[in-house]
Amino acid sequence: MAGAEEAAKQQFVNFAFYKVDPLWRRLPKEVRDQGKQEFVRAAEEYTGKVIVVPYTTTGIRGDCDFLLWRISYDLEMFQEMSSKLLATGLGQYLTTPYSYLSMTKRSIYVDHHVHEGQESRRLKISPGRAKYIFVYPFEKTREWYLLTKAARQGMMDEHIAIGHKYPSVKLNTTYSFGLDDQEFVVAFETDSPQDFLDLVMELRSTEGSRYVKRDIPIFTCIMKSLKEVVETVGG
Repeated sequence: MAGAEEAAKQQFVNFAFYKVDPLWRRLPKEVRDQGKQEFVRAAEEYTGKVIVVPYTTTGIRGDCDFLLWRISYDLEMFQEMSSKLLATGLGQYLTTPYSYLSMTKRSIYVDHHVHEGQESRRLKISPGRAKYIFVYPFEKTREWYLLTKAARQGMMDEHIAIGHKYPSVKLNTTYSFGLDDQEFVVAFETDSPQDFLDLVMELRSTEGSRYVKRDIPIFTCIMKSLKEVVETVGG
């Protein structure tokens, strides 16, 4: 019974991007080693409470160095965990230039397009199954919401059909209405950046693209273990 209740609950989702102060790399190696160990241990304290998938953006974007994709049924866990991470030796040299909050929710457009293996029609995310993730905040124009449901469904059917042509790309759509500045956060997992590039190019020519208000910044991230991620920021 508890498992069924949990499956029906919505998850809170956070994409927290961190930037390391250059002063960190000038510290003695033993200080940096201790700080990194403290950071990893603090994250591991939340095993079973928060799903954490680490990614590096070092060398890919200049405004952030790594991403922690976090998922939990308890919103306060994000705050508690962040406080402990920032209190570590490494955490004291981190800033958070971007942090997006969202929730899982059943889509009103995909009921007739359910993929095999799709869990609770997007209520539950199973992350970290591909090497790369592409993340960005997303907003529609107000005109989109003034269209009829049938008109919106027709354009989304075109959008979904194109997505089906790229089975190597898994879309995770989460919702931010009233929770954060954007309306959605989308995260595409894939082992093939080329397929994702082709997918986005093809989506640009759809009717629905007329109603996109914002879909930047876009983050290209590479999945690694947390220990590997902290090594990328300067060992």
